[in-house]
Amino acid sequence: MALKTISLPISGMTCAACVARVEKAIAGVEGVDRAAVNLATEKATLTYDPAIVTAPAIRAAVERAGYHALEVAGTTEVLEADRQRRQREIRHGWLRFIISAVFAAPLLYVAMAPMLQVSSGGMATLPGRAHAPGLLPAFLDPGLHPLAYALVQLALVLPCVAMGYRFYTVGFKTLIERAPNMDSLIALSTTAALGWSIYNTVLIGGGRLQAVHALYFESAGVIITLIMLGKTLEAVSKRRASEAIKQLMGLAPKTAICVGADGSEQECPLDEVEVGDLLLVRPGAKIPVDGVVVSGASSVDESMLTGESMPVGKGEGDELYGASLNTTGSLRMRATKVGADTALANIIRLVEEAQGSKAPIATFADKVAAIFVPAVIAVALISALLWLGAQLLWPSAAVFVGQPGAVAFALKIFIAVLVIACPCALGLATPTALMVGMGRGAKYGILIKSGEALERAHQVTTVVFDKTGTITQGAPSVTDVVSNDPDVLDNTVAQIAASVERYSEHPIGEAIVSEAHRRGLDLIPVRGFESITGRGVKAETESPDATSFTVGSLRLMEESGISDSSGFTSCYQDFSREGKTVLCVAVDKELIGVIAVADTVKPTSPTAIDRIRAMGIDAVLLTGDNRATGEAIAKQVGINHALCEVMPGEKAAEVARLQEAGEVVAMVGDGINDAPALARADVGIAIGSGTDVAIQSADVVLVHNDLRDVSTAIYLSKRTIRNVKQNLFWAFGYNVVGIPVAAGLLQLFGGPLLSPMIAAAAMSFSSVSVVTNALRLKRFKPLGKEQA
Repeated sequence: MALKTISLPISGMTCAACVARVEKAIAGVEGVDRAAVNLATEKATLTYDPAIVTAPAIRAAVERAGYHALEVAGTTEVLEADRQRRQREIRHGWLRFIISAVFAAPLLYVAMAPMLQVSSGGMATLPGRAHAPGLLPAFLDPGLHPLAYALVQLALVLPCVAMGYRFYTVGFKTLIERAPNMDSLIALSTTAALGWSIYNTVLIGGGRLQAVHALYFESAGVIITLIMLGKTLEAVSKRRASEAIKQLMGLAPKTAICVGADGSEQECPLDEVEVGDLLLVRPGAKIPVDGVVVSGASSVDESMLTGESMPVGKGEGDELYGASLNTTGSLRMRATKVGADTALANIIRLVEEAQGSKAPIATFADKVAAIFVPAVIAVALISALLWLGAQLLWPSAAVFVGQPGAVAFALKIFIAVLVIACPCALGLATPTALMVGMGRGAKYGILIKSGEALERAHQVTTVVFDKTGTITQGAPSVTDVVSNDPDVLDNTVAQIAASVERYSEHPIGEAIVSEAHRRGLDLIPVRGFESITGRGVKAETESPDATSFTVGSLRLMEESGISDSSGFTSCYQDFSREGKTVLCVAVDKELIGVIAVADTVKPTSPTAIDRIRAMGIDAVLLTGDNRATGEAIAKQVGINHALCEVMPGEKAAEVARLQEAGEVVAMVGDGINDAPALARADVGIAIGSGTDVAIQSADVVLVHNDLRDVSTAIYLSKRTIRNVKQNLFWAFGYNVVGIPVAAGLLQLFGGPLLSPMIAAAAMSFSSVSVVTNALRLKRFKPLGKEQA
C-alpha cells in the first residue's frame, strides 16, 4: 500500500525541545516513514504506511509524550480547526495572564515596597523594632508583622501558580522522562523559589524573624506572569503569520446553487456538493467548485488562480475553477472536482505542507535545542553549587557584601540561569521565518512546497530553462507574412494560406487560420483538399476556373514545379536560420509569398532572464529543438548558453552534469518530459499551467505562469534565509550573553546580579523579538515592485 502523508495539529509545544520530543515519539512508531514537527505552525507533517500503523496510534504516541494531537479530517477542516483552536488558546491565554497579573502586581508591590522605602531615604524596619511609616500598611510591615507579610505574599502567589499550572504538569513530566523542555526550566526555577520561600515562612512562624529577608514569592509570581504574557504574544504573532492561508480559505464561497433533475434550484452548503452535480452560477457570484460549463456564456475573473486581470470568456465545455468570479452571464456547470480535490484546495494544501516542512537549518536548531535544556540545568546546578561553596568557605569576601544568606544567594543564581536560558526563541527562530516567507510567496503566486526548497533556492548558481511553454508560449503563431508583389498584399497571402489550412489538423495550420481571423479576413471556399505528409497542403477554388493553391515547404514548391520569380528563396532561408517554420504560398504555378510561424517568446521572458543574470546567476536553455531554433530563442531572451537537441530522457543527465561541475541548479519547466529534470535539480520550478506530472515533480510552482517569478522566488529565499540567520544569531547570542550574567559572572567583578524577574522579562522579550523580526518578511515585495 502506498505511503500516506497527513498534517497533524499538536497543542502543548512550547520550545525546540518539545519539537524534538514529539518528533522522536512519532518517529518511534512502527510504520512511520518520516516526521517533521513545526513549532510555528504547531503541526506534525508525517508520512506513514496505513497497512502497518493507523493515525489514532500515532496520536496516542503523541499523547504519551505529554502533548495533545487533534483528530481532523480533510485539508479545509484542518485549517478551520486550527484557526478556532488558536483563537481559543489566545483568549484563554489572555484570561490567564490577566488573572495572574491582577495578583502579581500587588505581590510585586508588597515584596518591593520595603526596598523602595530604604532606597528613597527611609529607614528599614527590622523585625522586633518600632514601625516607621512607609509604603505598606502597618499590618504588612515586615519588621512588625513578618509572618503576615509572608502569608499575604503566599496568598497572592497561589493564583499565579494556578494560572500557570501547565508549566508544572508538562515540565515535571518531561523532566521525569528525561526529556526536559522549556516548561521544565520554568517549573524547576519557580518551584525552587516557592519551596525556599515557603520553608522560610515556616521558619518565621517558628520565631526566626530574620528569614523574612529570604522570601522569593514575587520572583515565582512575576516569572510565571511574564512568561504567560510572552507566550500569548507569540500565539498572536503566529496567528498573524498564518494570514496567507486564511486569506486563501476565504476565497471559496460557503454555498452553491444546486439544480435538481426537474430543473429546481436550491441553495446548499458547499460541503454537500458532489462530483456530477449540476450547479447554477449567477452573474457576480463565485464559482463554487471546479467543473465544466454545460450551458451559458460568460466572462470569468480567474485572477486568484492565474494572476491575469482580464476576465476569460467561458462557453460550453470550458473549464471552471472554484473561487473564481463569474462577472457577466449566467452559467450552468457540472462539478468535476470538489472538496480537497479542487485547484484552490490544492493550493492551500501546498502552502500548508510547505509551512509544516522543515529546512535543514531548522533541523540543526532542533538538534542543538535537544541538548540545550539538559545543559542549562547542569549549568544552573553547577553555578549555584559553586556560589554556595564560595559563600560557605569565604563568607567575608567582598563579592558577597550585602548579599542574602549563602543558600538564598545560590538559589537566586539557580533560578536566574534556568529562566533566562529558556530556548523558546531558539525554537521559533527558523520555523516562524520560513512560515512567513512561504506565506508571502503564496500571496504572489509562488507556492514553495518545502522548507528544504526555500533554503536551497538562495544557493542557486544556475537556472536551466525549458523552451516550449516555459520561455515560449508553447503554441505556434504567425510571426511574419511577406509578399514582394506590390499587387499582392500580405493579407491576400494570409487569406489564401488560411483558406487551405483550415482543413488541416496540424498546429501550424491552426496558427495560420487564427492569424487570418485576427486580421478579419474572409476565407475562400476551396475543394479537393490534399495533405502531403511532411511537405504541405493543396486545394483549389470552387470557381469555374479552379485556381490551385499550394501551401508548404520550399521542397514541395520545387516538386510541384512552382517557380520563384520574386526571389522568396533567400527570405525563406533567412527565416529558417532564425529557427522559424516557413511556409511558401503559391497560386497556380507562381510563388506569391511566404509565411513564418514560430513558438513565440513570452513577453516577460527577456525581463525574467535579465533579472536572473543581474543576481549573478547563470541562465541555460535546455530544449529538444534543433540547434538553429534553440539558439535563436536563446539569443532573443539573452541566454548565452543553449543545450539543444536534447532528448527527454537526457534532460536529467544534463542537469546532473551541471551539478557535477559544482553548480547548484534550479530547473524550470512545464511538461511531462521535464519531470525527471525537475526532480533531479536542486530546486525544481514548475509553471502553473504545466502538466500535473511536472507540478508534482517540482519543489516550487509558479501559479501566474510568469517567468519573472523565478527571480522573485530566489530573492524571497535569500531574504528569508537572511532573516533566519538573524533570528538564530539573536537566539544564540542572547543565551551566550545572558547565561554567564545570570550565573553571576558580573558579580565577580563588582557588577550587578541578574534578578530572576529581569531574566524572565528578557527571556519573553527574546521570543517576541524573534517572531517580530520574522514578521518583517511580510513587507517583502517581488523584484521590480520594491518601490510600489
